[in-house]
Amino acid sequence: MTFGVLDGTGVSVLDPRFDRIVPGSARIERLWTGARWSEGPAWFPAHNTLVWSDIPNDRMLRFDALTGQVGVFRQPARNSNGNTVDREGRLVSCEHGGRQVTRTEHDGSVTVLASHYRGKRLNSPNDVVVKSDGSIWFTDPDYGILSDYEGDKSEGEIGACHVYRIDGQSGEIAVAADDFVKPNGLAFSPDERILYIADTGASHDPENGPRHIRAFDVAADGRTLGASTVFATCTNGLFDGFRLDVDGRIWTSAADGVHVYHPDGTLIGRIAIPEIVANVCWGGPKLNRLFICGTTSLYAVMTHTNGARRP
Repeated sequence: MTFGVLDGTGVSVLDPRFDRIVPGSARIERLWTGARWSEGPAWFPAHNTLVWSDIPNDRMLRFDALTGQVGVFRQPARNSNGNTVDREGRLVSCEHGGRQVTRTEHDGSVTVLASHYRGKRLNSPNDVVVKSDGSIWFTDPDYGILSDYEGDKSEGEIGACHVYRIDGQSGEIAVAADDFVKPNGLAFSPDERILYIADTGASHDPENGPRHIRAFDVAADGRTLGASTVFATCTNGLFDGFRLDVDGRIWTSAADGVHVYHPDGTLIGRIAIPEIVANVCWGGPKLNRLFICGTTSLYAVMTHTNGARRP
């Protein structure tokens, strides 16, 4: 076990396949602190910056990797949660407060991509990923309408928590999966043949609620999901957001840091963080720097692997 400078941080090798993925000299850095609930990191390679959400404070923050400075990117931010970057370099965001998925255009204007399904308002979109065909997939649990802490307390209209797909050409919204308790983080495998989706239903039903990631086969049409299996069950807290590296390993949030899974479902390593981790993303010019959203802080660690690039 190699420890970093910060108390409560370190790297644990649980399987020899993890031994060379994080440098032995790796130091987990705390880049900034001062949030209430950090979420949704998204990397913009064009200007070497990271944007992420501070949901209860209703703001989005921006980290400049060249200067190390952090400032407010947007406030108010409609209690934004998950974010990603599309193939044109535009920010795509899930908004609890707006109960919608939006895209920030290059000129700064905001386009609403999804706010209703069959005439009923969405719950509170949570996390989002863009597929290589331009389609946008997002989860819609009800966390943002359960209280005023991360959104606006409201009654749900749909009556369930689903996973949706927005068609990249027509903009049509369709249900991709409807058998979740509280769908949360999601990400495609590097070849986009598998869609991984977390279910954090145990947040409100600790005894019987799910705390796992499911792996769905993506149908040949690229638009629908087939059979699924439970890929992994969280051993500490809940899986929230996660991302994959080029070799298909999953780097996922947990209560004690970041858990790393081999594509065969084996937990091979952990990165300890002294706060509950909500989400991660790859960044840096080579996509070999893992950014980590802890509860109040932004962390980072250099690795010997690289984030998955879309086909």
